[in-house]
Amino acid sequence: MFYHLLAPLGKHHILFNLFNYISFRAAGATVTAILLAFLVGPAIIRRLRARKIGQVIRAEGPASHAGKRGTPTMGGVIILLSTVVPTLLWAPLNNRFVLFALLATLWMGAIGFVDDYLKVVEGKSRGLVAKWKLAGQVSFGLVLGTLLLYFPVVPSDTIPASATTVPFFKFVIVVFAPWLYVAFVTTVITGSSNAVNLTDGLDGLATGLSAIAAGAFALFAYIFGRVDSTTYLNLFYLPGAGELTIFCAALLGGCLGFLWFNAHPAQVFMGDTGSLALGGAFGTVSILLKAEFLLLIIGGIFVAEAVSVILQTSVYRWYKRSRGKEYADNHRVFRMAPLHHHFEKLGWHESTVVTRFYILGIFCAMVAFATLKLR
Repeated sequence: MFYHLLAPLGKHHILFNLFNYISFRAAGATVTAILLAFLVGPAIIRRLRARKIGQVIRAEGPASHAGKRGTPTMGGVIILLSTVVPTLLWAPLNNRFVLFALLATLWMGAIGFVDDYLKVVEGKSRGLVAKWKLAGQVSFGLVLGTLLLYFPVVPSDTIPASATTVPFFKFVIVVFAPWLYVAFVTTVITGSSNAVNLTDGLDGLATGLSAIAAGAFALFAYIFGRVDSTTYLNLFYLPGAGELTIFCAALLGGCLGFLWFNAHPAQVFMGDTGSLALGGAFGTVSILLKAEFLLLIIGGIFVAEAVSVILQTSVYRWYKRSRGKEYADNHRVFRMAPLHHHFEKLGWHESTVVTRFYILGIFCAMVAFATLKLR
């Protein structure tokens, strides 16, 4: 809105010319998102607490988590508001990169909201049945993949619609068959949304890691959307992708604002409303930037969390079938999955796990930036 209303005034007054700069609008979106989270956060938390919308704690989880029972959840609404509103204010509303990112965030957030609502309001312990949750994620992946295939956001003479780039290699791309590309997009969306969801198990963990990832993607979007930087770094120039910087900056601000309330001891949890929305946003941004494999590096901690669950369940089932339940119970890969609970079971304090995972998250982001030159 600000872009459309104020940027044209730059022709008449130099001050308004600031709104033509992505860097200025990204900073504005970040600040707006943080302030909005501070503004609406307390009211939303009070409303959740008044309606007794509290977190359900796993009985087999670490004993230290027992005190978290009843903490308001569905706080992901704060992140959604703090991301969507600043994006609408500071980004051009005719940019398809931005529109697709917003659609992903709201779509996945809606799935998570239904799941949280059924779980904590309706009292259904399983929440949204897994197959229906998966159906919602897959359906968005199919829609997004099809739209990008037939209505690409990047000119086909720049990079094929069904292609993706490969980190560490100059101008090396992987071109998928159309049907395989749609399946690839669906896998990225589903995998990223579930990975963030699995990471959301400690106070501030998923929120802080998401802030780091959002900041990293904001810089990549800015670089990929500039002719000069892509020419210098021998990257594919993606016209219009720079505006994704605004969305990622708003997402960064929304996460930082929510972290104020979500830091240990948490006043509110994001729930599936927030975690699925964040995961869907990261997956979609990576797809739009043709950087799906880069997502594996930036979101390395999310990947590790998801892999830990897959390993734990797969090995357990295999042992259970081949050697019996007792053997399977005594020969788990991790003391508990996802991975952050394993370290808690080893005796690490919750704050220690979160802080060290933040450090590793920043390390992953730095490795991702190194790929710009190590090619």
